[in-house]
Amino acid sequence: MRKLILLLLFIPLVSFGQTAKEYSNKGVDKFLSGDYYGSITEYTKAIEINPNNSDIYYNRGASKSKLKNYKGAIIDYTKAIEINPNNTKVYYNRGFLKVKLKDNYGAISDFTKAIEINPSYGRAYGNRGIAKENIGDLNGACTDWKKAVEFGLTGAAKWVASSCK
Repeated sequence: MRKLILLLLFIPLVSFGQTAKEYSNKGVDKFLSGDYYGSITEYTKAIEINPNNSDIYYNRGASKSKLKNYKGAIIDYTKAIEINPNNTKVYYNRGFLKVKLKDNYGAISDFTKAIEINPSYGRAYGNRGIAKENIGDLNGACTDWKKAVEFGLTGAAKWVASSCK
C-alpha cells in the first residue's frame, strides 16, 4: 500500500516534466502566432534543459530580432554558431542585424562566412554588397551584387544598373 501511495504521489511530478523539444515546439507555435515574448520564454525553458541545441538559440534569436532586440539576437546567433559553426542561415541573419546596427565590417565577415559555407548563397552576396557600399567600397559592392544576380537574386540587378559601371 505504501508503494502505491508513493507511486501515486510521484506520477504527477513526472507527467509535468516537459522536454526541450516540447518547449521548443511551443516556442515555434508562439512565434508563428506573433507572440514573440512568449516564444522567447519557451525557447529559454528549452535551453535550460538542452543548452547544446543550436536551433533553439537560432529560433530565440529570431524572436528577439522580431522585437528589434538586435543585440540580444546577435548574442543568441553567436551561441548558435559556437555550437554549430556550419550553419549559413545563422551567419546570414547575424550579418543582417549587424548591418542594422551599422557594424558593416562585422556584417561583411558574417556574410563572407556564409558564402564560404555555401558559395551560391545569392542573398549573402547581395547583403555583403550593401555592407561594402556602406563602408565606401563600391567596386566590392558591385562585384557582390553581380554575383548575387548570377545566383538568382534578381532584385540585385537594379543595384548593378544604378550603381555599377
